[in-house]
Amino acid sequence: MTLSPLAGKRAPQSLLTNIPRLVAHYYETRPDVHDPLQRVAFGTSGHRGTSINGSFNESHILAVTQAVAEHRAAAGIRGPLFMGLDTHALSEPAWMTALQVLVANGVQVRAQAGAFTPTPLISHAILEHNRPGREGRPDHDWADGIVITPSHNPPQDGGFKYNPPSGGPADTDVTGAVQARANAILENELRDVQRVSLEDALAGLTDFDFITPYVSQLGTVVNLDAIRQSGVRIGVDPLGGSSLPVWQAIQAQHGLNLTIVNEDIDPRFAFMSVDRDGKIRMDCSSPYAMAGLLALKDDFDVAIGNDPDADRHGIVTRAGLMNPNHYLAVMIEYLFSHRPGWRADAAIGKTLVSSALIDRVGAGIGRRVVEVPVGFKYFVEGLLDGSFGFGGEESAGASFLRLDGSPWSTDKDGLIPGLLAAEMTAVTGKTPSERFADLTARYGETAYDRQDAPADAAQKKILSSLSPEQVTATTLGGDPITAKLTRAPGNGAGIGGLKVTTDQAWFAARPSGTEDVYKIYAESFRGEGHLRQVMTEARDVVSAALAGH
Repeated sequence: MTLSPLAGKRAPQSLLTNIPRLVAHYYETRPDVHDPLQRVAFGTSGHRGTSINGSFNESHILAVTQAVAEHRAAAGIRGPLFMGLDTHALSEPAWMTALQVLVANGVQVRAQAGAFTPTPLISHAILEHNRPGREGRPDHDWADGIVITPSHNPPQDGGFKYNPPSGGPADTDVTGAVQARANAILENELRDVQRVSLEDALAGLTDFDFITPYVSQLGTVVNLDAIRQSGVRIGVDPLGGSSLPVWQAIQAQHGLNLTIVNEDIDPRFAFMSVDRDGKIRMDCSSPYAMAGLLALKDDFDVAIGNDPDADRHGIVTRAGLMNPNHYLAVMIEYLFSHRPGWRADAAIGKTLVSSALIDRVGAGIGRRVVEVPVGFKYFVEGLLDGSFGFGGEESAGASFLRLDGSPWSTDKDGLIPGLLAAEMTAVTGKTPSERFADLTARYGETAYDRQDAPADAAQKKILSSLSPEQVTATTLGGDPITAKLTRAPGNGAGIGGLKVTTDQAWFAARPSGTEDVYKIYAESFRGEGHLRQVMTEARDVVSAALAGH
């Protein structure tokens, strides 16, 4: 991908979204149900789109919320629904639309009107309500949740995701049914949608404080005493997102040496520095988007960035912004040696495009590594029952258990990895970057990259349904191929693509769900030059497989 001349620079006026126009399109544009790009489509993180091109409009939210209400009724979910939203401009209009439908369907909605609520707080609230043996909760009183967010996507985007009573992202059996029903509702011109006025919807809302229970319990998942006593200097940049009030509460309640360096909330995200491709994107794993915090790196021992719904983390030390894969490995090595309350057989969960360094760390500390397809939903049950101590994915998403081995959140939580960076600095006297250097000295240095390659709809369909036998290559980067995978070794689920491994390198190729490209991930333990060779050969392997189909 070509580096934009704007990358890392403050967004110019010409890039800023016209918010009134965006919101007007949300209410006025009617999606074309015959256009696949304008139908409800649940990817790994819910339905996303923008109002301007007819992919995220009031009609979508009416339909998908009605479908969720019908699903929970059919599933016997009779407890409250916790609802959150981030700071994207389309989030509040969509939140109001969803509330109108939920209240009309008799759903008990718990939310904070006029306040932003991040993804991890919704997951935490669901788990707290559904906790086994909780006093006063009837057996049928299960809670679930909705978060209105497109995650780190550009300012003009909107998103909607549903979390069932497990607290984490819904599995495909649920999202598939909700998607099908929502599209049927759209096709029927929304006749099946129940809706009350906004006034009645707000009157039917139960105000709920998400922040206090989350912040007050942080000491059960991270060693706050060690952080406080050490005086570790912590910087935080919420990147204009919904984590701001949470960090403010942490700052006020826990006596940490913590400075919030940016308290701006602006739906245009005008304060952002531009990402690699010239777009405004609140990606806390991108050094270009994180340029503002990187400029302050020498002021702190560790610094933390979050995306708008706070389900992603970015860790900055004086050495710079850590690669997400690197920090996953560091967290795993630290957690499994500093959490004696976890089960002795608690496993490490990783997605198949996460670093193979994690496998080497797992072997070194004697823990089983469970490799699953892309999607945090595959970690939910393990985190819920304690059989996974940690679940993480290469896109800077992770969660882990409380100190006693009970679940904290079963969705990605971008705040606790940040606090863990401060904890490990306080406890060990080494920053996460320094601990990563120790890991590479022990297990080898890794080079990692992700690139996109063109693919039309037909080619993407072929790639998503390849069999290992269609890969004829026997070597990769000069080494014998040890595995050709179309199913994840950890759970046998289809990966929707292909992964090829050797003892020293691997690549994975997956079709994009939204663009005419496929994504190639690759890693080598033999340096950047070898990585480039692997990436080139990966394209050749995929091209040959597509041509021979």
